Amino acid sequence: MSLTATYRLGTRLFWRDKAMLFASVVTPVGLAVGLPTLMRYVTSGGVANAAALAHSTIAILLAITAFMNIAVALTGRRDTLVLKRLRATRLTDGQILLGQIAATATQTMAMIVVCTVAVRFSAGVPLPADPLAFAAVTIAGSVVLSLLGAAYTAAIPRAELAAAYTMPVFLVAGVAAGAMGPIPLPAWLRPVLDALPTTVVVDAVRTGELLTPVLVLAGWAAAGVLALRLWFRWEPRRS
Repeated sequence: MSLTATYRLGTRLFWRDKAMLFASVVTPVGLAVGLPTLMRYVTSGGVANAAALAHSTIAILLAITAFMNIAVALTGRRDTLVLKRLRATRLTDGQILLGQIAATATQTMAMIVVCTVAVRFSAGVPLPADPLAFAAVTIAGSVVLSLLGAAYTAAIPRAELAAAYTMPVFLVAGVAAGAMGPIPLPAWLRPVLDALPTTVVVDAVRTGELLTPVLVLAGWAAAGVLALRLWFRWEPRRS
């Protein structure tokens, strides 16, 4: 087995899990397409409001399809000893985790592309002016959120609690990027939310400025790798 094999395994397990498909594909795509389309036809701002919301919902796609997806999947495989059995093969720890992270990031990027095209037809939202910059920042965001989701499994005690433990991340990401609408926030909290990886991706998509978002994402990636090395668990914690 190799990194390619673990990538295929992660992808195959994802598409065979009907519950995961509903939570990680149907729900986020419905929000990312439905909300901008609704905004297009029920507000006076029309396409401008729909475009702003479409950009914000990228944070929802990253939070659900990348972060929550991999956190729930790895926690389940940890508690059912799938990860422990994989470690007994010739695969290295890095290959096991990197294959899952790459598979999740690919699925997330595919969802972002599908939603970007869908809102073009359903709400008239313009396609990205710079497709290469859009691709670069959304791919980077998908990889970093997948990496952070894998690291976050260390904080989840049991598989049945994974969804509940990841829900606050989804809510904070949505509020920070404006996907939940204009919510009054304390002045001191805004800089903190602006430094979230989901927020910097949305800001880069809106403005086209890449340097600061890339540096912030690199910092989050380094923190994720460090957390994986220090705290990632390959089998359930014994009581």
